[in-house]
Amino acid sequence: MSNIAELNDKLRKNIFNPGKNKVVITSGVATLSLIDRMNLLKKIIDFNDFNKANDTYKEHDFGRIEHKGINYFFKIDYYDNDLIYGSEDASNEDITTRVLTIMCADEY
Repeated sequence: MSNIAELNDKLRKNIFNPGKNKVVITSGVATLSLIDRMNLLKKIIDFNDFNKANDTYKEHDFGRIEHKGINYFFKIDYYDNDLIYGSEDASNEDITTRVLTIMCADEY
């Protein structure tokens, strides 16, 4: 597993305490009840269905989750620590802030 995948997994596993990293949800996810949001987040934390079809670069930066018959995506992007530019090196957590976005598939 690549260092980037390990750092991305670390963010997903610590979704409630992301440190300097960020977790954002779209308006579609925000409309879910608190219980449904928590259940969706738990599915993202537990997600491990990375394969050749959905993880071409083996970075664990994207996934699809089904919750109550609706498809959701999570996506991790890499920024500099000021969140202005893309990171120069996503494998270096000292210079990279990860942003995990959770959205309804139809919001993509």
